[in-house]
Amino acid sequence: MVTVQKLSSVQRPEMFRHLKTLTPEDRRLRFGTYMLDGALQQYVSRIDFTRDKVFGIFGDDRSLVGMAHVALDRNRQYAELGLSVAPAQRGKGYGLALLNRGQLSAVTRGYTTLFMHCLAENKIMTHLAQKAGLKLVIEQGEVDALLELEATSPAAVAREAIEDQLALADVMIRQQFTWLYRRPLGAA
Repeated sequence: MVTVQKLSSVQRPEMFRHLKTLTPEDRRLRFGTYMLDGALQQYVSRIDFTRDKVFGIFGDDRSLVGMAHVALDRNRQYAELGLSVAPAQRGKGYGLALLNRGQLSAVTRGYTTLFMHCLAENKIMTHLAQKAGLKLVIEQGEVDALLELEATSPAAVAREAIEDQLALADVMIRQQFTWLYRRPLGAA
């Protein structure tokens, strides 16, 4: 089971570190253009946590290995999802877990459409979008992927609350193991 955490503004440094792990080609595929470290820093610093939602997956070493940014457009009622997974962590289902968590967040907030945009050459994202049931529209070297979302329901809100609690429990357990194994033998 993959645990997806909600991220907050205090975790901006971890988000930046994660994005820096992406190769130049991965950055181009993720953002549609080449992104130097300074541009990544600006992107992270401009995430509006009062409006948008950001989710992450942490590795065994407690580093952020995948993240999804759900940009919520209140006027047009669509949620745009962008995600990335560190190259060494791909193939473990992290991308789909992040996409599904972003989708659930959009549903519980009353959004009607999940939207993803990528370059047509981004085979990983187009495969992921198809796997998750998004409809692909390919035009002039770019892909728009759309999914009409289910209506908000008490069941979706409850599912999101449960996922948030499981993620919180996962963080607490990992922290306890970290503390346990850092203590010298014989220490109280």
